[in-house]
Amino acid sequence: MNRKLRMGMLGGGKDAFIGAIHRIAANMDGMVELVCGALSINQEIAIDSGRSLFLPEDRIYTNYEEMIQKESQLPEGERMDFITIVTPNFAHFAPAMLALENGFHVVIEKPITLTLDEAKQLKAKVEETGLILCLTHTYTGYPMVKQAKEIIASGALGKVRKVAVEYRQGWLSKMTEREGNAGAAWRTDPKKGGKSSVMGDIGTHAFNLAEYITGLQVTQLCADLDIIVEGRLSDDDGAVLLKFDNGARGVLTASQVAAGEENNLLIKIDGEEGGLEWHQQEPNTLLLKWQGKPTEVYRAGQPYLGTLAKNNTRTPGGHPEGYLEAFGNIYRNFVQAVSARMDGQENTTAEFPSVEEGLRGMAFVESAVASNESDQKWTDFTI
Repeated sequence: MNRKLRMGMLGGGKDAFIGAIHRIAANMDGMVELVCGALSINQEIAIDSGRSLFLPEDRIYTNYEEMIQKESQLPEGERMDFITIVTPNFAHFAPAMLALENGFHVVIEKPITLTLDEAKQLKAKVEETGLILCLTHTYTGYPMVKQAKEIIASGALGKVRKVAVEYRQGWLSKMTEREGNAGAAWRTDPKKGGKSSVMGDIGTHAFNLAEYITGLQVTQLCADLDIIVEGRLSDDDGAVLLKFDNGARGVLTASQVAAGEENNLLIKIDGEEGGLEWHQQEPNTLLLKWQGKPTEVYRAGQPYLGTLAKNNTRTPGGHPEGYLEAFGNIYRNFVQAVSARMDGQENTTAEFPSVEEGLRGMAFVESAVASNESDQKWTDFTI
Protein backbone atom coordinates (compact mmCIF):
# COMPACT_ATOMS: atom_id res chain seq x y z
CA MET A 1 0.00 0.00 0.00
CA ASN A 2 1.29 3.43 -0.91
CA ARG A 3 -1.30 5.38 1.04
CA LYS A 4 -2.87 5.65 4.47
CA LEU A 5 -5.87 3.54 5.33
CA ARG A 6 -9.11 5.49 5.61
CA MET A 7 -11.01 5.03 8.86
CA GLY A 8 -14.63 5.69 9.70
CA MET A 9 -15.70 5.85 13.35
CA LEU A 10 -18.97 4.90 14.98
CA GLY A 11 -19.38 6.49 18.41
CA GLY A 12 -16.54 8.24 20.17
CA GLY A 13 -17.82 11.81 19.95
CA LYS A 14 -16.81 14.68 22.21
CA ASP A 15 -19.03 13.34 25.02
CA ALA A 16 -17.13 10.01 25.05
CA PHE A 17 -13.77 8.85 26.42
CA ILE A 18 -12.60 5.88 24.38
CA GLY A 19 -13.08 7.40 20.93
CA ALA A 20 -10.25 9.88 21.45
CA ILE A 21 -7.99 7.04 22.61
CA HIS A 22 -8.72 5.12 19.41
CA ARG A 23 -8.01 8.16 17.25
CA ILE A 24 -4.69 8.79 18.96
CA ALA A 25 -3.72 5.14 18.66
CA ALA A 26 -4.74 4.88 15.00
CA ASN A 27 -2.78 8.01 14.13
CA MET A 28 0.35 7.11 16.10
CA ASP A 29 2.25 5.65 13.14
CA GLY A 30 0.87 7.98 10.47
CA MET A 31 -0.75 5.04 8.68
CA VAL A 32 -4.43 5.96 9.17
CA GLU A 33 -6.63 8.98 8.50
CA LEU A 34 -10.12 9.57 9.86
CA VAL A 35 -12.36 10.39 6.89
CA CYS A 36 -15.89 10.04 8.23
CA GLY A 37 -17.89 9.35 11.34
CA ALA A 38 -21.23 8.84 13.01
CA LEU A 39 -19.89 9.97 16.34
CA SER A 40 -22.96 10.03 18.57
CA ILE A 41 -26.61 8.97 18.73
CA ASN A 42 -27.28 12.61 19.61
CA GLN A 43 -27.50 14.38 16.25
CA GLU A 44 -26.19 17.70 17.56
CA ILE A 45 -23.22 16.08 19.28
CA ALA A 46 -22.51 13.95 16.19
CA ILE A 47 -22.35 17.01 13.97
CA ASP A 48 -20.37 19.14 16.43
CA SER A 49 -17.91 16.30 17.02
CA GLY A 50 -17.39 15.76 13.30
CA ARG A 51 -16.75 19.44 12.76
CA SER A 52 -14.30 19.59 15.65
CA LEU A 53 -12.33 16.82 13.91
CA PHE A 54 -12.48 18.75 10.60
CA LEU A 55 -14.43 16.08 8.79
CA PRO A 56 -16.12 17.14 5.53
CA GLU A 57 -19.73 18.13 6.12
CA ASP A 58 -21.01 15.46 3.74
CA ARG A 59 -19.14 12.76 5.66
CA ILE A 60 -20.48 13.62 9.09
CA TYR A 61 -23.26 11.10 9.62
CA THR A 62 -25.88 10.74 12.31
CA ASN A 63 -26.31 6.95 12.27
CA TYR A 64 -24.30 3.93 11.22
CA GLU A 65 -26.75 2.77 8.53
CA GLU A 66 -26.37 6.03 6.68
CA MET A 67 -22.59 6.05 7.05
CA ILE A 68 -22.06 2.49 5.82
CA GLN A 69 -24.53 2.84 2.96
CA LYS A 70 -23.15 6.13 1.66
CA GLU A 71 -19.52 5.15 2.13
CA SER A 72 -20.08 1.94 0.19
CA GLN A 73 -21.40 4.00 -2.73
CA LEU A 74 -18.31 6.22 -2.94
CA PRO A 75 -15.53 5.45 -5.44
CA GLU A 76 -12.98 2.94 -4.20
CA GLY A 77 -10.35 5.65 -3.94
CA GLU A 78 -12.47 7.73 -1.55
CA ARG A 79 -14.54 5.45 0.68
CA MET A 80 -13.42 4.33 4.12
CA ASP A 81 -11.38 1.13 4.29
CA PHE A 82 -12.50 0.11 7.75
CA ILE A 83 -14.83 1.13 10.53
CA THR A 84 -13.94 1.48 14.20
CA ILE A 85 -16.85 0.74 16.53
CA VAL A 86 -16.58 2.35 19.97
CA THR A 87 -20.22 2.24 21.05
CA PRO A 88 -21.66 0.52 24.17
CA ASN A 89 -21.79 -3.29 24.06
CA PHE A 90 -25.38 -3.58 22.82
CA ALA A 91 -24.52 -1.47 19.76
CA HIS A 92 -21.59 -3.57 18.50
CA PHE A 93 -23.18 -6.42 16.59
CA ALA A 94 -25.50 -4.75 14.06
CA PRO A 95 -23.02 -2.18 12.72
CA ALA A 96 -20.21 -4.73 12.59
CA MET A 97 -22.37 -7.11 10.57
CA LEU A 98 -23.50 -4.36 8.21
CA ALA A 99 -19.94 -3.16 7.71
CA LEU A 100 -18.72 -6.66 6.85
CA GLU A 101 -21.66 -7.19 4.49
CA ASN A 102 -20.63 -4.03 2.65
CA GLY A 103 -16.98 -4.97 2.33
CA PHE A 104 -15.42 -3.01 5.19
CA HIS A 105 -12.86 -4.31 7.67
CA VAL A 106 -13.74 -3.77 11.35
CA VAL A 107 -12.08 -2.65 14.56
CA ILE A 108 -14.33 -3.16 17.56
CA GLU A 109 -14.21 -2.48 21.28
CA LYS A 110 -14.47 -5.37 23.71
CA PRO A 111 -16.48 -7.34 24.52
CA ILE A 112 -17.13 -8.09 20.89
CA THR A 113 -20.93 -8.38 21.21
CA LEU A 114 -23.71 -8.48 23.77
CA THR A 115 -24.21 -12.27 23.56
CA LEU A 116 -22.32 -15.41 22.59
CA ASP A 117 -24.83 -16.12 19.81
CA GLU A 118 -24.07 -12.71 18.25
CA ALA A 119 -20.34 -13.44 18.49
CA LYS A 120 -20.85 -16.74 16.65
CA GLN A 121 -22.76 -14.97 13.88
CA LEU A 122 -20.05 -12.34 13.59
CA LYS A 123 -17.33 -14.96 13.33
CA ALA A 124 -19.27 -16.75 10.59
CA LYS A 125 -19.61 -13.48 8.68
CA VAL A 126 -15.86 -12.76 8.99
CA GLU A 127 -15.10 -16.22 7.63
CA GLU A 128 -17.65 -15.80 4.84
CA THR A 129 -16.33 -12.41 3.69
CA GLY A 130 -12.62 -12.99 4.26
CA LEU A 131 -12.41 -9.54 5.85
CA ILE A 132 -10.35 -8.71 8.94
CA LEU A 133 -11.78 -7.94 12.37
CA CYS A 134 -9.62 -6.57 15.17
CA LEU A 135 -10.76 -6.63 18.79
CA THR A 136 -9.05 -4.03 20.97
CA HIS A 137 -7.85 -6.09 23.91
CA THR A 138 -5.31 -3.35 24.56
CA TYR A 139 -3.15 -5.07 27.14
CA THR A 140 -1.81 -7.62 24.66
CA GLY A 141 -0.13 -4.69 22.92
CA TYR A 142 2.39 -4.03 25.70
CA PRO A 143 5.97 -5.05 24.82
CA MET A 144 6.53 -6.85 28.13
CA VAL A 145 3.30 -8.83 27.74
CA LYS A 146 4.63 -10.02 24.42
CA GLN A 147 7.97 -10.81 26.05
CA ALA A 148 6.14 -12.88 28.65
CA LYS A 149 4.38 -14.77 25.87
CA GLU A 150 7.72 -15.50 24.17
CA ILE A 151 9.27 -16.74 27.41
CA ILE A 152 6.39 -19.14 28.07
CA ALA A 153 6.47 -20.38 24.46
CA SER A 154 10.24 -21.00 24.68
CA GLY A 155 9.70 -23.51 27.46
CA ALA A 156 12.12 -21.69 29.79
CA LEU A 157 9.69 -21.92 32.70
CA GLY A 158 8.72 -25.51 31.96
CA LYS A 159 5.13 -26.67 31.97
CA VAL A 160 2.71 -24.00 33.21
CA ARG A 161 1.15 -25.09 36.50
CA LYS A 162 -0.75 -22.11 37.87
CA VAL A 163 -2.13 -18.81 36.55
CA ALA A 164 -3.33 -15.99 38.81
CA VAL A 165 -4.78 -12.93 37.11
CA GLU A 166 -6.72 -10.08 38.63
CA TYR A 167 -8.22 -6.79 37.54
CA ARG A 168 -9.32 -4.41 40.30
CA GLN A 169 -11.03 -1.04 39.86
CA GLY A 170 -12.85 1.21 42.30
CA TRP A 171 -14.86 3.50 40.05
CA LEU A 172 -18.17 1.70 40.70
CA SER A 173 -17.75 1.49 44.47
CA LYS A 174 -20.65 3.95 44.72
CA MET A 175 -23.95 4.05 42.79
CA THR A 176 -22.51 6.44 40.21
CA GLU A 177 -24.92 5.22 37.51
CA ARG A 178 -27.61 7.22 39.31
CA GLU A 179 -25.44 10.30 39.57
CA GLY A 180 -25.14 11.15 35.89
CA ASN A 181 -22.25 8.80 34.99
CA ALA A 182 -23.33 7.62 31.53
CA GLY A 183 -20.54 5.05 31.26
CA ALA A 184 -21.56 3.46 34.55
CA ALA A 185 -25.24 3.54 33.57
CA TRP A 186 -24.97 1.43 30.44
CA ARG A 187 -22.30 -0.91 31.80
CA THR A 188 -24.47 -1.90 34.77
CA ASP A 189 -27.64 -2.28 32.70
CA PRO A 190 -27.89 -5.93 31.56
CA LYS A 191 -29.83 -4.87 28.45
CA LYS A 192 -26.96 -2.65 27.32
CA GLY A 193 -23.86 -4.09 28.97
CA GLY A 194 -24.68 -7.78 28.86
CA LYS A 195 -25.23 -10.61 31.32
CA SER A 196 -22.26 -9.64 33.52
CA SER A 197 -20.94 -6.16 34.15
CA VAL A 198 -17.71 -7.05 35.92
CA MET A 199 -16.77 -10.00 33.70
CA GLY A 200 -17.91 -8.35 30.48
CA ASP A 201 -16.11 -5.08 31.14
CA ILE A 202 -12.84 -6.10 32.81
CA GLY A 203 -12.98 -9.85 33.43
CA THR A 204 -12.71 -10.45 29.69
CA HIS A 205 -9.42 -8.50 29.69
CA ALA A 206 -8.02 -10.70 32.47
CA PHE A 207 -9.25 -13.86 30.74
CA ASN A 208 -7.78 -12.81 27.40
CA LEU A 209 -4.44 -11.93 29.01
CA ALA A 210 -4.20 -15.33 30.69
CA GLU A 211 -4.86 -17.25 27.48
CA TYR A 212 -2.68 -14.95 25.36
CA ILE A 213 0.46 -15.13 27.49
CA THR A 214 0.26 -18.85 28.32
CA GLY A 215 -0.92 -20.02 24.90
CA LEU A 216 -3.36 -22.27 26.78
CA GLN A 217 -7.14 -22.43 26.64
CA VAL A 218 -9.64 -22.64 29.46
CA THR A 219 -11.70 -25.86 29.44
CA GLN A 220 -13.71 -25.56 32.68
CA LEU A 221 -14.49 -22.91 35.25
CA CYS A 222 -16.21 -22.33 38.57
CA ALA A 223 -17.51 -18.78 39.11
CA ASP A 224 -18.86 -16.77 42.01
CA LEU A 225 -20.32 -13.40 40.93
CA ASP A 226 -21.86 -10.85 43.25
CA ILE A 227 -23.60 -7.47 43.39
CA ILE A 228 -21.80 -5.59 46.15
CA VAL A 229 -23.42 -2.16 45.79
CA GLU A 230 -27.00 -2.51 46.93
CA GLY A 231 -29.57 -1.72 44.25
CA ARG A 232 -27.24 -2.32 41.29
CA LEU A 233 -28.74 -4.32 38.42
CA SER A 234 -25.64 -6.29 37.41
CA ASP A 235 -22.71 -7.91 39.19
CA ASP A 236 -19.77 -5.70 40.11
CA ASP A 237 -17.42 -8.23 41.71
CA GLY A 238 -16.44 -11.83 41.08
CA ALA A 239 -13.91 -14.65 41.20
CA VAL A 240 -13.48 -17.57 38.81
CA LEU A 241 -11.50 -20.79 39.24
CA LEU A 242 -10.06 -22.00 35.92
CA LYS A 243 -8.88 -25.28 34.41
CA PHE A 244 -6.62 -25.12 31.35
CA ASP A 245 -6.14 -27.63 28.57
CA ASN A 246 -2.67 -28.69 29.78
CA GLY A 247 -3.96 -29.49 33.27
CA ALA A 248 -2.90 -26.18 34.83
CA ARG A 249 -5.16 -24.44 37.32
CA GLY A 250 -5.94 -20.75 37.57
CA VAL A 251 -7.84 -18.13 39.49
CA LEU A 252 -9.26 -14.94 38.02
CA THR A 253 -10.59 -12.12 40.17
CA ALA A 254 -12.26 -8.97 38.92
CA SER A 255 -13.80 -6.13 40.87
CA GLN A 256 -15.24 -2.73 39.99
CA VAL A 257 -15.87 -1.90 43.65
CA ALA A 258 -12.33 -2.06 45.08
CA ALA A 259 -12.39 1.46 46.49
CA GLY A 260 -9.11 3.29 45.91
CA GLU A 261 -7.99 1.12 42.97
CA GLU A 262 -7.49 2.58 39.49
CA ASN A 263 -6.76 -0.05 36.82
CA ASN A 264 -4.86 -2.63 38.82
CA LEU A 265 -4.43 -5.45 36.32
CA LEU A 266 -1.75 -8.02 37.10
CA ILE A 267 -0.84 -11.57 36.17
CA LYS A 268 1.38 -14.21 37.76
CA ILE A 269 2.24 -17.47 36.02
CA ASP A 270 4.02 -20.37 37.70
CA GLY A 271 5.86 -23.08 35.79
CA GLU A 272 7.93 -26.12 36.74
CA GLU A 273 11.21 -24.15 36.65
CA GLY A 274 10.14 -20.66 37.62
CA GLY A 275 7.49 -17.99 37.29
CA LEU A 276 6.81 -14.56 35.86
CA GLU A 277 4.88 -11.52 36.99
CA TRP A 278 3.58 -8.42 35.17
CA HIS A 279 1.67 -5.39 36.45
CA GLN A 280 -0.20 -3.07 34.07
CA GLN A 281 0.45 -0.07 36.30
CA GLU A 282 4.19 -0.75 35.95
CA PRO A 283 4.05 -2.00 32.35
CA ASN A 284 7.71 -1.69 31.33
CA THR A 285 8.88 -4.26 33.88
CA LEU A 286 8.58 -8.04 33.74
CA LEU A 287 9.78 -10.17 36.65
CA LEU A 288 11.17 -13.69 36.19
CA LYS A 289 11.42 -15.66 39.41
CA TRP A 290 13.55 -18.79 39.74
CA GLN A 291 13.79 -21.47 42.39
CA GLY A 292 17.17 -21.03 44.15
CA LYS A 293 18.33 -18.16 41.93
CA PRO A 294 17.94 -14.38 42.01
CA THR A 295 14.89 -12.80 40.37
CA GLU A 296 15.54 -11.39 36.89
CA VAL A 297 14.12 -8.00 35.92
CA TYR A 298 13.31 -7.55 32.24
CA ARG A 299 12.80 -3.99 31.03
CA ALA A 300 11.22 -2.63 27.85
CA GLY A 301 13.53 -1.20 25.21
CA GLN A 302 16.50 -3.43 26.00
CA PRO A 303 18.48 -5.40 23.37
CA TYR A 304 18.05 -8.74 25.16
CA LEU A 305 14.30 -8.86 24.48
CA GLY A 306 12.72 -11.22 21.96
CA THR A 307 11.58 -10.36 18.46
CA LEU A 308 7.91 -10.04 19.34
CA ALA A 309 8.63 -7.55 22.13
CA LYS A 310 11.13 -5.58 20.03
CA ASN A 311 8.66 -5.29 17.15
CA ASN A 312 6.21 -3.65 19.54
CA THR A 313 8.62 -1.34 21.36
CA ARG A 314 8.58 2.32 20.39
CA THR A 315 11.06 4.08 22.67
CA PRO A 316 14.60 3.48 23.96
CA GLY A 317 15.05 1.86 27.35
CA GLY A 318 14.20 4.12 30.24
CA HIS A 319 11.55 6.03 28.28
CA PRO A 320 8.20 4.73 29.59
CA GLU A 321 5.70 3.25 27.20
CA GLY A 322 2.12 2.93 28.33
CA TYR A 323 -1.54 2.51 27.47
CA LEU A 324 -1.57 4.70 24.36
CA GLU A 325 1.47 2.99 22.87
CA ALA A 326 -0.01 -0.45 23.54
CA PHE A 327 -3.21 0.69 21.86
CA GLY A 328 -1.14 2.01 18.97
CA ASN A 329 0.53 -1.39 18.60
CA ILE A 330 -2.87 -3.04 18.18
CA TYR A 331 -3.73 -0.59 15.38
CA ARG A 332 -0.33 -0.84 13.71
CA ASN A 333 -0.52 -4.61 13.47
CA PHE A 334 -4.11 -4.45 12.22
CA VAL A 335 -3.20 -1.88 9.56
CA GLN A 336 -0.25 -3.97 8.41
CA ALA A 337 -2.53 -6.99 8.01
CA VAL A 338 -5.22 -5.03 6.15
CA SER A 339 -2.70 -3.30 3.87
CA ALA A 340 -1.16 -6.64 2.94
CA ARG A 341 -4.61 -8.13 2.28
CA MET A 342 -5.51 -5.21 0.01
CA ASP A 343 -2.30 -5.87 -1.91
CA GLY A 344 -3.30 -9.50 -2.34
CA GLN A 345 -0.80 -10.74 0.22
CA GLU A 346 -0.82 -12.04 3.79
CA ASN A 347 1.18 -10.53 6.63
CA THR A 348 2.05 -13.44 8.92
CA THR A 349 3.84 -11.34 11.56
CA ALA A 350 1.07 -8.82 12.28
CA GLU A 351 -0.37 -9.90 15.63
CA PHE A 352 -3.58 -8.57 17.18
CA PRO A 353 -6.72 -9.92 18.88
CA SER A 354 -9.26 -11.14 16.33
CA VAL A 355 -12.82 -12.41 16.14
CA GLU A 356 -11.65 -15.69 17.70
CA GLU A 357 -10.56 -13.91 20.88
CA GLY A 358 -13.88 -12.08 20.83
CA LEU A 359 -15.79 -15.35 20.60
CA ARG A 360 -13.83 -16.89 23.47
CA GLY A 361 -14.36 -13.76 25.55
CA MET A 362 -18.14 -14.00 25.18
CA ALA A 363 -18.00 -17.72 25.91
CA PHE A 364 -16.10 -16.87 29.10
CA VAL A 365 -18.74 -14.36 30.20
CA GLU A 366 -21.66 -16.69 29.54
CA SER A 367 -19.90 -19.71 31.05
CA ALA A 368 -19.10 -17.68 34.17
CA VAL A 369 -22.72 -16.57 34.51
CA ALA A 370 -23.94 -20.15 33.98
CA SER A 371 -21.48 -21.42 36.59
CA ASN A 372 -22.56 -18.77 39.07
CA GLU A 373 -26.19 -19.83 38.64
CA SER A 374 -25.39 -23.56 38.89
CA ASP A 375 -25.04 -25.83 41.92
CA GLN A 376 -22.30 -27.76 40.13
CA LYS A 377 -18.70 -27.13 41.12
CA TRP A 378 -17.37 -27.08 37.55
CA THR A 379 -18.99 -25.78 34.36
CA ASP A 380 -17.61 -26.75 30.95
CA PHE A 381 -16.29 -23.87 28.89
CA THR A 382 -18.43 -24.15 25.76
CA ILE A 383 -18.62 -22.18 22.53
